[in-house]
Amino acid sequence: MAASLLRLHFHDCFVMGCDASILLDNHGDIISEKQAGPNLNSVRGFKVIDEIKYILEEACPLTVSCADILAIAARDAVALRGGPRWKVWLGRRDSMKASLDGANQFIPAPNSSLETLISNFNEQGLDIEDLVALSGGHTLGKARCVSFRQRVYDIEEKRDKYKRYRTFRRILRSICPDSGRDDAIAPLDFSTPAKFDNHYYINILEGNGLLGSDNVLVTEDHEGEIIKLVWAFAANEELFFSSFAKSIVKMGNINVLTGLEGEIRKNCRFVNPYALARK
Repeated sequence: MAASLLRLHFHDCFVMGCDASILLDNHGDIISEKQAGPNLNSVRGFKVIDEIKYILEEACPLTVSCADILAIAARDAVALRGGPRWKVWLGRRDSMKASLDGANQFIPAPNSSLETLISNFNEQGLDIEDLVALSGGHTLGKARCVSFRQRVYDIEEKRDKYKRYRTFRRILRSICPDSGRDDAIAPLDFSTPAKFDNHYYINILEGNGLLGSDNVLVTEDHEGEIIKLVWAFAANEELFFSSFAKSIVKMGNINVLTGLEGEIRKNCRFVNPYALARK
C-alpha cells in the first residue's frame, strides 16, 4: 500500500489544500472527491487510514486529524520502502467539505504536457524543482492501462523513429491492447517496482517512463533546466532523497487549516455531527 498512501496525500493536497477532503464519502450535501476522474477506480488505501484513525480515536479522541494521518502515513510508507524520512509538521485540521470540481481540475492527468504540469504545480505554489522531485514518487506503484495507453500507441510511435524503445513498447502493448483491458496494470518503475529509489529518473532518460506525464520531463523540456535536474537525480540518489523530502514537506503545507478552522473528524469518511464539531 506504500504507493497508494503516498498518492492519497498528493491527491488530497492538490485539491483545496492538505485537509483530508479526499477521504470524505458522499453524505448530505457533500459529493465525494473519490468520484473524480483522477481518483475513481484508482486511489485506494482508505481502509488503512480508517484503521489508523480507529486506533487513534480509542487512545486520544478528537486529537489527531485525518489530514495529519495522511501526511504521516505518506512519510512512513516512503521510509518503509527504502526512501527518505522527514519531519512532518503537525496541527492540520480537517475540511468540512469536498470539491469534486477541484479534484477534476487540479490533479495532474497521466497524459499532461510539460506546460500543463508546470502550471498545475505553480497553482499550488510549487516550482520546477518540486515538480521534478515529486514526480520521483512514481518510483513506486502501478498504473492502469487506461492511464498509459495513449503514451504507448499515439505518442511514442511518432517520436521513436529510430525504434530505440521498441522492446519496452512491445511489453506495454502485451499488457495494454489498443482497446479493452482498461484495468490491466503495469508498474510505474519496471526496474525496482517495490523500492523507493532513483531508478525512475534513469528510466525516463532511457525513454522507459510508463506515463506520458513522466516522459515529457525529458522530451518537452526545451529550456534544459528540467533535464539537468533529471540527470542530477539519476546520478545521485541522496540528492533526490533530500530534494523529495524538502518538496513533500512544502506540498504538505499547502492551504492547511489550523486553529479553529475546519474540525478534527472522528471518522475520516464523514464530517462530525454538530455536537462533535468542536473539541
